[in-house]
Amino acid sequence: MSQSLVKNYVHIVFSTKHREDFIDEKIEKELFSYIAVIFKNLESTALQIGGTDNHIHILCVFSKKIALMKLVQEIKANSSRWIKAKGEKYASFFWQDGYGAFSVAEENLFIIRNYIRNQRQHHQKIHYKEELIDILEKHKMKYDEKYLWD
Repeated sequence: MSQSLVKNYVHIVFSTKHREDFIDEKIEKELFSYIAVIFKNLESTALQIGGTDNHIHILCVFSKKIALMKLVQEIKANSSRWIKAKGEKYASFFWQDGYGAFSVAEENLFIIRNYIRNQRQHHQKIHYKEELIDILEKHKMKYDEKYLWD
């Protein structure tokens, strides 16, 4: 084949450092828009971004020109600077060190998009820790719980 054809749908999840409540509804919409622009600048597309006060979910298609680790690193670094510039209330903001990333089949995009869109309602019933463990187990990922939380 004379060209490289790649389509990577990924569901990315990460929290604020120590799951502190920083992402209030006051900045949420603007933050998600800012993150979408970062994706675009990295030749990638954020299809859906959602979350709660202490974590976010991103459904994306990322460019074949960037490694997933680098993509997440750029999203976290740039959005962290943006949040800190929003005022004194956000000056001590940090994202957690790690992240979860899960492949999504094209036929599941609608389901995952709706799941991310409805995060605030979803978290009226379940806490982030339970949610992340459920996602990890659904994807049959091995993990050591003592390293999940920072």
